[in-house]
Amino acid sequence: MPERRLLDATRLFAAFPEDVRNQLRDQMEIRNYGRGEMLFHQGEAATEMFVVLDGRIAIATQAGDGREAVVAVLEKGGLCGELALFDDAPRSADGRALTDSIVAALPYAPVREQLHTEPGLLWVMVRLLAERLRATDEALADAVFLDVPARTAKRLLELAGPQDRFSIPLTQEELASMIGASRERVNKALALFTRLGWIEIEGRGQYHIIDRQSLEDRSTL
Repeated sequence: MPERRLLDATRLFAAFPEDVRNQLRDQMEIRNYGRGEMLFHQGEAATEMFVVLDGRIAIATQAGDGREAVVAVLEKGGLCGELALFDDAPRSADGRALTDSIVAALPYAPVREQLHTEPGLLWVMVRLLAERLRATDEALADAVFLDVPARTAKRLLELAGPQDRFSIPLTQEELASMIGASRERVNKALALFTRLGWIEIEGRGQYHIIDRQSLEDRSTL
């Protein structure tokens, strides 16, 4: 199956020798998820990690009162569910398909075996985890120092990447939870950007960035 070769392109597994990747591919299970289906739940026991082969996966945390915060949206090549590989702790977040998605599920046991055999590969994991920590630090700083329009502008630019026209497969509530604000306040920010001529909303979840520089400037104020 061609998508199994995507394991070679992930930053973690690309560092493994080819024979090791072949062994791990033999342990993978390809799974299909429909929009809204759960890969895993916060608090449950963890025994495997996931590589996104197609679609988009949301990683979200749940508060005790039922509120949700989407902390990451993973696309093709994204890796999730790897934290418990090191401490066997329960899942720290939910994993949910935002669109019809295909993932490769890889049990921890064969990965741990390879890390014990080649401990130098642990540095790859350390680098990936350090990047996650830096991203968390940045998100916390944004929540403290940036207002809702700035955070909205920043998130739009992140989701758009280099594209001026892009789609966001998120509900208004999911987008607001990624930004860390109420849906009403995020909608007001989007309406402001539209009035200023920075963006156009061309349909449900369809955006067109018209003035990227202004959006970039506002994302830092």
